[in-house]
Amino acid sequence: QVQLVESGGGLVQAGDSLRLSCAASGRTFSVYAMGWFRQASGKEREFVASISGSGGSTSYADSVKGRFTISRDNAKNTVYLQMNSLKPEDTALYYCAASQRSSVSSYRQRYGYWGQGTQVTVSS
Repeated sequence: QVQLVESGGGLVQAGDSLRLSCAASGRTFSVYAMGWFRQASGKEREFVASISGSGGSTSYADSVKGRFTISRDNAKNTVYLQMNSLKPEDTALYYCAASQRSSVSSYRQRYGYWGQGTQVTVSS
């Protein structure tokens, strides 16, 4: 079992930066690929970024490529999402997720564990 707790969301202006954190419980954090997804009001949950268990591989949605960076610290059981040059269309509830397969994936169905989400609001 893995429990995930996100933090770091908030209200910012367009062009600002935020760093989201996701703290995971459990002793085998490094075997899990981790992902960030987001869900805007009235829309489907969508993939944002993923990182392999070792941290050696990453994957990004085209909409955030070059602006967002996913990273992890396995010693701290934490995954991060650095978000730069934020846009109003980045406004959403951001979820952290863990997959028992260690390779990166953009498929929501691959992730069996989810946090409660942290709200990011970007004003224009």
